Amino acid sequence: MSQNHLYLIDGSGYIFRAYHRLPPLTNIHDEPVGAVYGYTTMLWKLADALHKADGPTHMAVILDASGKSFRNDIYPQYKAHRPPAPEDLVPQFPMIRDATRAFSLPCIEVQGLEADDLIASYAHAALAQGWKVTIVSTDKDLMQLIQPGVDMLDPMKSERLGPHAVIEKFGVGPDRLGEVLGLMGDSADNVPGVPGIGPKTAAKLVQEFGTVDAVLAAAPEMKPSKMRDNLVEFAEQARLSRVLVELKCDAPLPEPLDDFLLKEVPEPPLRAFLEHHGFASLLKRLGGDGPGKPDHQTMKLIRSEAKTAPPASSPEPEQLPFDLDAYVCVQTVEALDAWIEEATLAGVIAVDTETDALDAMQAGLVGVNFATAPNRACYIPLAHGGTDLLSETPQQVPFDIAIAKLKRLLEDPSVLKVGHNIKYDMNVLARYGIVVSPIDDTMVMSFDLDAGRHNHGMDELALQHFGHSCISFKDVCGTGKSQLTFNQVPLRDATRYAAEDADVTLRLWRWFKPRLSAEKVTRVYERVDRPLIPVLVRMEQEGIKVDRDELARMSKEFAEGIAGFEAEIHALAGQTFTVGSPKQLGEILFGKMGLKGGRKGKSGDYSTDVTVLEKLASEGVEIAGKVLEWRQLSKLKSTYTDSLQEQVNPKTGRVHTSYSITGAQTGRLSSNDPNLQNIPIRTEIGRRIREAFVAEPGNVLLSADYSQIELRLAAHMADVPALKDAFAKGEDIHALTAMELFGEVNRDTRGRAKTINFSLLYGISRWGLAGRLGISADEAQSMIDRYFERFPGINQYISQTLQKARETGHTETLFGRKTHFTRITSSNQTERAGSERAAINAPIQGTSADIIKRAMARMMPALEDAGLPQVKMLLQVHDELVFELPEGDVAAASPIIERVMAEAAEPLVKLDVPLGVEIGAGKSWGAAH
Repeated sequence: MSQNHLYLIDGSGYIFRAYHRLPPLTNIHDEPVGAVYGYTTMLWKLADALHKADGPTHMAVILDASGKSFRNDIYPQYKAHRPPAPEDLVPQFPMIRDATRAFSLPCIEVQGLEADDLIASYAHAALAQGWKVTIVSTDKDLMQLIQPGVDMLDPMKSERLGPHAVIEKFGVGPDRLGEVLGLMGDSADNVPGVPGIGPKTAAKLVQEFGTVDAVLAAAPEMKPSKMRDNLVEFAEQARLSRVLVELKCDAPLPEPLDDFLLKEVPEPPLRAFLEHHGFASLLKRLGGDGPGKPDHQTMKLIRSEAKTAPPASSPEPEQLPFDLDAYVCVQTVEALDAWIEEATLAGVIAVDTETDALDAMQAGLVGVNFATAPNRACYIPLAHGGTDLLSETPQQVPFDIAIAKLKRLLEDPSVLKVGHNIKYDMNVLARYGIVVSPIDDTMVMSFDLDAGRHNHGMDELALQHFGHSCISFKDVCGTGKSQLTFNQVPLRDATRYAAEDADVTLRLWRWFKPRLSAEKVTRVYERVDRPLIPVLVRMEQEGIKVDRDELARMSKEFAEGIAGFEAEIHALAGQTFTVGSPKQLGEILFGKMGLKGGRKGKSGDYSTDVTVLEKLASEGVEIAGKVLEWRQLSKLKSTYTDSLQEQVNPKTGRVHTSYSITGAQTGRLSSNDPNLQNIPIRTEIGRRIREAFVAEPGNVLLSADYSQIELRLAAHMADVPALKDAFAKGEDIHALTAMELFGEVNRDTRGRAKTINFSLLYGISRWGLAGRLGISADEAQSMIDRYFERFPGINQYISQTLQKARETGHTETLFGRKTHFTRITSSNQTERAGSERAAINAPIQGTSADIIKRAMARMMPALEDAGLPQVKMLLQVHDELVFELPEGDVAAASPIIERVMAEAAEPLVKLDVPLGVEIGAGKSWGAAH
């Protein structure tokens, strides 16, 4: 009879790895199940892997029971620093037990004992009966159990660990590991150890003396040092720690070993469990139809267990030196197959594309690169050759064959694809029929962790976190007239440049991923920003149609208007000059005309920025107002009516803006090429430009705009009863403010109240408000004082926000988004004041941005569920979403769009005020307003 082989699964380790590696996910009952799904897939993968040789005859999952253990009786502070389980994980524990039983596996837990002690007791009992034992875990405490007949299986790397692995990691064998752990302590479990003694020093001491007691006995005779003093002073603490790390191997077994006999998994309970939660792709797998395609409700965000992921307590970024010569150029089908297999087994890969242009909507794919581990990266050329430098096309995998093979990998739901600004790569690959999923983005991670501290480009992050200077694009492609496109670069140089990008990206992910949880920004990344990435890809792919003829008419009209303003400005100046020249304008205003308020910069020229001109205009200087109008019209002409005509994609006939999640410090989306955020909102010119954005024949554009969302959020966050009550009743908030401040409501007082309402949320100064209202600074200060007197909650909010920002260096939105202000305590008054103004508004504007992002991520599934897949979301501009849809679907789509936007904060944030949404539709964007 073959020897029995018991597999003991550290279920608690599985649960927390699944929770921290997977995004938030809800099932068809709207229950959180991210950890449940991850745990289920991990268990299934383990079962598949164990069909090979040396598989189990017996198996059980061991869990930690809730409550304290016997170690707390010994040392009440044991694990005292551990935070409670995340709120959305707690209800998943019973479901995880259900998942275990659905596989017909025993699920063992005992009050007062930790899972490690149960595993140790079962391992010793099995070993005593002549069984082999494998512990499925990466827990260092369990490594004490390794001995002949007992090994460990690292499920993250699919590697078996024996005594040599323990020696390599800790410098001692498993039989002495407890001594090392006792001396070094464990901050995660609050095991004190001896201060100043880390793993290397502890290993050295144990190698020399053998046990903790022997080390402590020898300590008084050691050479004088801080280590000796600590060993003497903290001797009792060390002995206590040694007891705490020792595993209990003789606990009563709640279930006999024979009950762990591994049997064929009966299909009905497993099928019932999967159907209950709506795990569609796993149901297909159960039915033998392969992995299947995830359904959008429960599977679109799912990722498999990250086998190469760092431990959650990773203390520092990757320090392994970069070896650019280790990178591989993949030029054959056989080599590509081998890399794809390696990537699939890795479970997490960094992915990047190389193209022949910057515009993702038109760039041609030149090659793909990915990394599976530090210094383990490759470049797959697809379209190199036929140039002066590469007169002969180098050997490459045929394009169509490579695309087909890469498609299976990049769409595999069991492999997490990590990119740095992965949206660009997703856009490029989408044009070749590849929908990259699931994903992580290190640029977005960096932004969510460090917004305001630094920029988030790959080269800057590599230098900052790893001390590594990346190969620059100009190093391989050159500059100026001799600049090459990437398909012209020799393969050796292309491989080093491209594979390095993937290597850096993977290292950044391994550093950022544990930081998300440790620094409490997991929620904003996983519930706000990351779900938005595929949504933006879809919107950018859609684009929007523009009327070129209308743009040409406006360009001509604007040119005439610009010429008219120039003539008026020259007449007021008494001479002709270049209006667009700040130097010449300054000399006219403060030299020739002798206006007051001129200040010279370092260049010696007068400043004529918008602040200076607005101040002069508020004082009645007519030429300043004309210059401001000239500047606005000139900018609109060059930025929109002229350039939009050139930005129409020749293949789609539409304009495709590019959105950035990391472009605005507060979390607002920004757009580029073209930038649609700067079209004036309330002016006639802005409306005219919007009229050039049109729907296709038979369709209309629908605009859905949050109504006064920042004022509503201010009422909630500052807890202002009068404002909250007004919003709840649907009253005119500006009229209310006008009555409070001026005692009457008319067009003038309402307009002033509106200016004050918005200005104070942006931390405006008395001088700034005076400029906007055209009054003196003293009058402006009087209005500010009166406003804060009527609405003291606003003043208190501002004070508390600034105090917290000064203390912590950052502000937070209601969703936990952090914006850092490194200069808020600067001795430079200008820098400090600027940071203070930004800090006042960041929580409000950032929360507004978070809400519309959540609405966008939920929008298309809601419309598809309602049978309206033909409704396309095209644009996001500040607080507004723009859709294109058949004219006959407006009545059906409008209430769904309004509901999704109104409920976007829930269930993460419950607001005290309703979110109002205004909807309009028309043949053009302008008509929809």
